[in-house]
Amino acid sequence: MNTINKTILLSAIFSLISCKSDMSDLDKYFADAKKIPAQQIEPLPEINSPEIFIYEAEDIRDPFSNDLQISEEQNIQPVITKDGVGPNTNRRKEMLEAYPLDSLYMVGTYVQEGSFWGLIEDPEGGVQRVAVSQYLGQNYGEIIKIEEDQITVSEWLSDGLGGWTKREASIALREE
Repeated sequence: MNTINKTILLSAIFSLISCKSDMSDLDKYFADAKKIPAQQIEPLPEINSPEIFIYEAEDIRDPFSNDLQISEEQNIQPVITKDGVGPNTNRRKEMLEAYPLDSLYMVGTYVQEGSFWGLIEDPEGGVQRVAVSQYLGQNYGEIIKIEEDQITVSEWLSDGLGGWTKREASIALREE
């Protein structure tokens, strides 16, 4: 017999020897466990109902409503797209429309052939030349005026209900 067969035979013999049918110690353990009396379970704690809060700030917009009211001092008029008024979503996007407006910086201007051109730095560090009627920002922002110290942009904001609101924003010249 080779050593592998001897090892298999010895392990089989030891495993048969270790198996015994006497389970009296296990039976004794369960009998002792059944003699221990059951303990009383504590009752569940009382649940306190939350304090009722009534929202009484009538002059402030209700944070739980979806009416999207606009305050009068913002001077923004909602425009519904059903009449065909709103951003042109079918036009080809320009390069600077990939970035949020607040991530773009105006770094300068120059005059060429009698018109102002703006220089915009994108978040990746590239500088782009822009003119009036070009688009930038993620809210369909159209450049409406370029001055020496700022660029004025007209943006369309969705109200989430199919309507659009137009607002003006500006990008100021970044001071180094």
